[in-house]
Amino acid sequence: MPRLDRTGLDARIACARLDRVAWAVLGVTVLALITGFLIKDHCTGAPFDDLGRSAGFAATPGRICYSDIQYLWVGRDIDKHVFPYIHGWIDGQGHLQGGAIEYPVLSGLLYWVGAIGAHNDQQYLWHMALVLAPFALITGWVLAKVSGRAAFLWALAPPLALYAFHNVELPVVAAATGAIAIMEWTRRRGVPPRYPALAAAALLAIGFDLKIYPGIFVAPLALYVLTYGNRGRRAGDSRFDVRGAVSVVGVAAVVAILPNLPFILFGYDGWNASLKFQELRTADLSTNSIWYWGVQHAFASAASYDRFVATASPVAIIVAFVVLPALGWFRYRRTGVYPWIGVSGAMLSAFMLLHKVHSPQYILWLLPFFVLLHVDRRVIGAYLLCDLSLELTVWNYFQEHADHSPVLWWVQWGVWIGVWGRAALLAVFLVYLPSRQVRVPAGSLSSADGAGDPPRTPDDPPRTSGAPSSTPPCGSSSGAEYGPGNVARTRSSSGR
Repeated sequence: MPRLDRTGLDARIACARLDRVAWAVLGVTVLALITGFLIKDHCTGAPFDDLGRSAGFAATPGRICYSDIQYLWVGRDIDKHVFPYIHGWIDGQGHLQGGAIEYPVLSGLLYWVGAIGAHNDQQYLWHMALVLAPFALITGWVLAKVSGRAAFLWALAPPLALYAFHNVELPVVAAATGAIAIMEWTRRRGVPPRYPALAAAALLAIGFDLKIYPGIFVAPLALYVLTYGNRGRRAGDSRFDVRGAVSVVGVAAVVAILPNLPFILFGYDGWNASLKFQELRTADLSTNSIWYWGVQHAFASAASYDRFVATASPVAIIVAFVVLPALGWFRYRRTGVYPWIGVSGAMLSAFMLLHKVHSPQYILWLLPFFVLLHVDRRVIGAYLLCDLSLELTVWNYFQEHADHSPVLWWVQWGVWIGVWGRAALLAVFLVYLPSRQVRVPAGSLSSADGAGDPPRTPDDPPRTSGAPSSTPPCGSSSGAEYGPGNVARTRSSSGR
């Protein structure tokens, strides 16, 4: 059979295989979402009070069925169907009033949309589940198309069932994952990174307006474009693609600002109230942070502790956000490609580790990186076990603490293992994730693409051909992980 025909056949087989995997991942994701809804719905139900709050809600802090969605039904004027931010403010006691909500504007709008037609917190949870579920399906589908069977981790790992309907995390995860997918799909087809990066930057900016964290990925994405991505600098190129990098930052800035403008112009007090609320929030017991568990007891007063964390946490995050892209740059000098996905994961890990709030559902932010990168299964398993340890004990801890009751030994140890186990692994991720190869579905690389070649260094002679295949397989890569020329490539789909 002619080589071109064989390549085309391989492409069709690879596409069909990825389609089957994607549909299977979708099916498992649906089961996880149903399970997650049933977990959270257990805390709702008649009788309801005058505000539409379930009578049993007061008992929920000690049970994993607690959700921020149900909690926020009352206290943010969501139950009154007040449009968010426009008429809001924050009072002298730090309480949000008049429709102000503590999240960025797109998340606030989703909370408002979910409340349409709801008259109690049970209906509200159901509506929000309908709003959020499609984003979990989108994420599962995208991960399957990019990383193949590894995407089952998204659907099968406990976090999706435990946290899918805890807060509004699924849309932001979908936005961040979609941005990475755009870059991967186009890279594997030999497309220069500048223009796909503009679309990815726009998605990251939308994610910023949902839950902030995707905005930090713009910096490593810009550095990836600056260094010409996986294609490498070619004859006639300037040393760096400065225009491309600046365009990425510019698009991200414009898209991030646009949804905020109406609220800034017509409801500044309500818009600013969300920022003020986060500024005033302290690293207390409910935050699950290393600051509370690690340094609180070293201070004589709560006020001095709050002042310390208010300074130390943002300073530590800023330092990490400077150091981690620099470490990525050193890897670029060694391999020829800036590891923007790994650096993004490391920056997210730093944010989760050092921020004064580490809510349990934040693991959903990190989970796609376990799929997209070749992360050791033992490391993934350890992190999931630590998270599960915290989730299964922290609600009992909150209840016992509120009741001034002695904390049971297994509850205390479960919380300690969860908090410090996660923290230790997040610290490891700071240097570990940037070194990980991007996961490519098994069988998706043709021999023409360089699959099976050993890793290369900048001192190796150039290859005779680095051009993409004329009929690239579904999910294939014209340059594997590190592109053509005097730069490294992946050795195989396993990344070893």
